[in-house]
Amino acid sequence: MGLRHCIRRKLIVPITGFLKQGITPEKIALSIAWGIMIGIFPVVGATTLLCALAAVILRLNPAIIQLANWLAYPLQLLLIAPFFLAGAYMFGGEPLTQDVQELIVLLKSDLWSAVFLLKGIILHAVVVWLLVAPVGIVVLYWILKPLLKMLHGQVYPEDHRS
Repeated sequence: MGLRHCIRRKLIVPITGFLKQGITPEKIALSIAWGIMIGIFPVVGATTLLCALAAVILRLNPAIIQLANWLAYPLQLLLIAPFFLAGAYMFGGEPLTQDVQELIVLLKSDLWSAVFLLKGIILHAVVVWLLVAPVGIVVLYWILKPLLKMLHGQVYPEDHRS
């Protein structure tokens, strides 16, 4: 199974289904943008709840925002270290110096000690995310909106006849 097939099955087909349900390209773009940006929140395990809250508060589609959140998970894992480093740089703190294996052992053996050890680093990373997220949402929305309008035109070609 190639990347093209995977993208089609995991992304295009569900989005086409949402368009067929009458959800506007703008609403889908906004839900995806929020889902992706919340999906890279630098606290693993918090994104599902945050997406659910955003969906309720902002009246976004909960299925779309969670789909985008789920698809963003690998990106979240890739960006945790850069968020931690940016937070350390921004606040003049020491970057995380523990070995990843060391942290995993600490997390498994004594979760509260790990949280206490990392609380400042996590808080700084969250501040960096709070600065990046609004820009990311706007950029993603403006990239996705025309793409979704194009896809909408393929789903409903009669709406786009001249």
